Amino acid sequence: MEKLRVVLLFGGRSSEHSISCATAGGVLRAIDRDRYDVIPVGITREGAFVLEADDPERFTLDPERLPEVIDNGTRVRWPSDAITRELTVTDTSTELSGTAAGTRSLGTVDVVFPILHGRFGEDGTVQGLLELLGLPYVGNGVLASAVGMDKHATKTALEGAGIEVAPWVTLTEAQVAADPELWERRTRSLGLPVFVKPARAGSSVGVTKVSDWSELDAALDIAFAEDRTVLVESAIAGREIEVAVLEGRAAGDVRVSVAGEVVVTGRDFYDFEAKYLDAPGVDLVCPADLGDGELFELQRIARRAFEAIGGEGLARVDVFFTDEGFVVNEVNTMPGFTPISMFPTCWLNSGLEYPELITELIEVGYARGAR
Repeated sequence: MEKLRVVLLFGGRSSEHSISCATAGGVLRAIDRDRYDVIPVGITREGAFVLEADDPERFTLDPERLPEVIDNGTRVRWPSDAITRELTVTDTSTELSGTAAGTRSLGTVDVVFPILHGRFGEDGTVQGLLELLGLPYVGNGVLASAVGMDKHATKTALEGAGIEVAPWVTLTEAQVAADPELWERRTRSLGLPVFVKPARAGSSVGVTKVSDWSELDAALDIAFAEDRTVLVESAIAGREIEVAVLEGRAAGDVRVSVAGEVVVTGRDFYDFEAKYLDAPGVDLVCPADLGDGELFELQRIARRAFEAIGGEGLARVDVFFTDEGFVVNEVNTMPGFTPISMFPTCWLNSGLEYPELITELIEVGYARGAR
């Protein structure tokens, strides 16, 4: 069987750069080398595309030293048109190539796996680039990526599809400055506590829980440092449940995993340190303790949410399970993908091993590009 050549694209300009690198390390370890030739392409924090070493140990998630893409002097060049699909690299040193400096071919690309988190990657920008170049890729398209990245757009789409979401107010710095009394009334109408979130950031970056209105201004400053648009959202009292979604190889075939639960015992919420830096006070339980009817209903809602944003490839749907039912919190179009992240863990408990999950995602993306 002829191998597919897969570009693994990671890093990027967002605040989630290191998490993307950690995900790349997990994929590099587990991808089926009998089926795929891998070209690791990193994006530096400044936005340069560089050829990375095929070495997962470089991207281990260490709380003492978060992984990142360093500018090594190479420059990866995308195909010059939508016909060639040839990737090239310009070397200024011999560190990676072992040959003289210059430009060389990396071969014809079959599919791109953009495991990018946050803006400038998960938000439809890179997906648009790949569409222009005619390159098949893993995951959601331009529209779903853009909608899923923007919390206001996601909530609007879900609400329009009849899916319950937490009440929220969206604001910008200019709006607050123009009429502070109006926006204070609107935010206070949500009641306490509230969460203040950047509209387009993930991994809980820039998120603050506000339990007293005196804390609101500082929380807004933190969120506005990440994005020019911010959400103030009612806190929902309920269990934090997550399910993983996969697009099938046949059109309309969407699968939803068993559920996992985030049990927060010693923290205000499931923040960045708890998600990635092994901070105490959080346990991940999978499968979650749900009745058959409850799981069926959650899977139905997750499928509807995925379809509401025009989802393709994969997603993780996060909900609150309250006394009244399920409230959707987020549809994450490129969830954390390290081997211990909730997305692969949910599929592992549904009978799909991590290497098989990677294969399924690549094959679905490649097949979609051929349609």
